[in-house]
Amino acid sequence: MSTATPLSLDTARAPGEPDAHRRLRALLEQGLPLTPRPWQALAEQAGMAEEEVMACVRRWQADGMIKRLGLVVRHRRLGIQANAMVVWDVPDERVALVGRRLARETAVTLCYRRPRRLPDWPYNLFCMIHGARRERVLGELAAIVERLDLGELEHQVLFSTHAYRQCGGRYVRKGAA
Repeated sequence: MSTATPLSLDTARAPGEPDAHRRLRALLEQGLPLTPRPWQALAEQAGMAEEEVMACVRRWQADGMIKRLGLVVRHRRLGIQANAMVVWDVPDERVALVGRRLARETAVTLCYRRPRRLPDWPYNLFCMIHGARRERVLGELAAIVERLDLGELEHQVLFSTHAYRQCGGRYVRKGAA
């Protein structure tokens, strides 16, 4: 686990910093270009060399300004309308094992542990299953429960009712790029 402290936007804009670095941060907010050489494309747009772009991103990760690079999938545009968070009440001594097993399932797109919030929320393991229709998601879940012999574990299926806008990190204030 990283112990780096995230930098504030003000700290990240050190005096004398090249304008190209600010442009690069603004470009990173838009996401990586869909091209075989995304770092090269960013370099050209920021007015930098590809190696310099990669060095900046590595430095920003080491400094804690960028915690991770990930993919935001606009799943509803792909026809995936049924998104279920399955919450499980797993005995603490089994939660790591059950979590690893669930995470290996093809239908599970995300799996993580969270603390219980008793007395109202007894669930400590969460996983996401996405599908085109609810029936399909529920069928996948039933197959997983049977395959992994999880029938004795209390769980709830929570389908999302609204798609919120997803976006990546913000590194540059509007108008400052």
